[in-house]
Amino acid sequence: MTLPAGSNDLDIAIIGAGFGGIGAAIRLQQAGFDDFLIFERSGDVGGTWHHNTYPGCVCDVPSHLYSFSFALNPEWTNTYSGQEEIWAYLRDCARRYGLTPKLRLNHDVTGTAWDGEARRWRLTTSHGDYTARVLVAATGSLSEPAVPNLPGLDTFAGTTFHSARWRHDHDLNGRRVAVIGTGASAAQFVPKIQPDVDHLTLFQRTPAWVMPRRSRRITRVERAIYRHVPGATRMVRTALYWERECWAVGFLHPQINRLGQRLSERHLRQQVSDPGLRAALRPDYVLGCKRVLLSNDYWASLDRPNVEVVTEPIARVDPSGISTADGNRYAVDTIIFGAGFRVTDPPIMQRIKGRDGQTLADAWTPTMHAHLGTTVHGFPNLFVLLGPNTGLGHSSVVLMIEAQLRQVIKALHHLRRTGGGAIEPTSQAQRRHTERIDRAMTGTVWATGGCSSWYLDASGRNSVIWPGYVTPFRWRLTRFRATDYTTSGGAADAAQ
Repeated sequence: MTLPAGSNDLDIAIIGAGFGGIGAAIRLQQAGFDDFLIFERSGDVGGTWHHNTYPGCVCDVPSHLYSFSFALNPEWTNTYSGQEEIWAYLRDCARRYGLTPKLRLNHDVTGTAWDGEARRWRLTTSHGDYTARVLVAATGSLSEPAVPNLPGLDTFAGTTFHSARWRHDHDLNGRRVAVIGTGASAAQFVPKIQPDVDHLTLFQRTPAWVMPRRSRRITRVERAIYRHVPGATRMVRTALYWERECWAVGFLHPQINRLGQRLSERHLRQQVSDPGLRAALRPDYVLGCKRVLLSNDYWASLDRPNVEVVTEPIARVDPSGISTADGNRYAVDTIIFGAGFRVTDPPIMQRIKGRDGQTLADAWTPTMHAHLGTTVHGFPNLFVLLGPNTGLGHSSVVLMIEAQLRQVIKALHHLRRTGGGAIEPTSQAQRRHTERIDRAMTGTVWATGGCSSWYLDASGRNSVIWPGYVTPFRWRLTRFRATDYTTSGGAADAAQ
């Protein structure tokens, strides 16, 4: 098949301009793969840190660890950075590494399909069609807001929005606000809006364990040291890395997390005076089974006269309120969803078609699986960043992204060296990796903690979290095992 001539035929297409997409572009460029474009559906880079602008938005991972190892930032102003500073960091990375000409902003990729005859991915975007030899899906796991399907929601006459699409034009002063969801985002924005609203009703399905956030300002003297003393920033990053690796012990051996629970319970007693409210806010599962929240003021903000915590399930929404299963009704004029994201069923799954026309959604039904969380059998030359079982409960996913990128580049060098046109994992290698993950999950807090979380997919399998330390994952992905893959096209076919 003859490919269309012109600039729309690329070597590599990258979908997404968050940490994954920016990191991929930098590393590919450094490895000598210069013919690529980054397609981003929004008007700027940053991904999650561009979209999430809700009040109080802060990262739960220390700043010096939540950044690229090859682009250390001596200018962080807090040990846990806020949204604006992280977003500025990613924009600076794009500028510093010369990625601006490679960006295609406001380009929504509406469909991709593997053309086996041409050995190219065909991309349909909101601004035209492209072809590419390699497709890097860097859309991330926290990109598609989840809104619960509540009966009557379409009849609500007030204002509704998700925390990831915050309505800054909607003044909350004097409003009667309902917050649906008690995840990490809600724990950050609820304390910020609580003093301003007339009344806040928090609809809680499952309580969360909360630990104090040990954050502080980084002094000017410290920043000067990071700028001028060689290795100072990397030393701090290394110390944080091993500290966070130690955190994993409690997730892998849940009995150890009982100590963490006692610390969290003390934090709850210090922040909430009402015994009934404390009982409602205390989880009945092992700490770590669901995401652990970091906050110094979330629980305290719920122990206020203008706040009510509702634990009964929502029955329906009407034009001016919300009714629960016990027959109570709560009058509200604003509904804010803090219900997280579509992690196990992102829409991008429907938009990527591999060999034989099968979509990722088809291949990942009933559960997601990928070799090393990065490549998928039946999808040649596709690399998924932060794919199945690459999420973390204790450390920075930027570490996982960088490990994956080493594997991506090794795979591309293998293709170049062998003259292959396409590469994908064997079904056996992918199955072995999935089986190893499932075995490793046994006995961890995610398997024995007694909760239902967004880590679990529709089949009940944990297809999100990496059940171990970061270090073994990084070590494994430094090695490229050619026997785990099949290559085809060009010289590769002739040699087989």
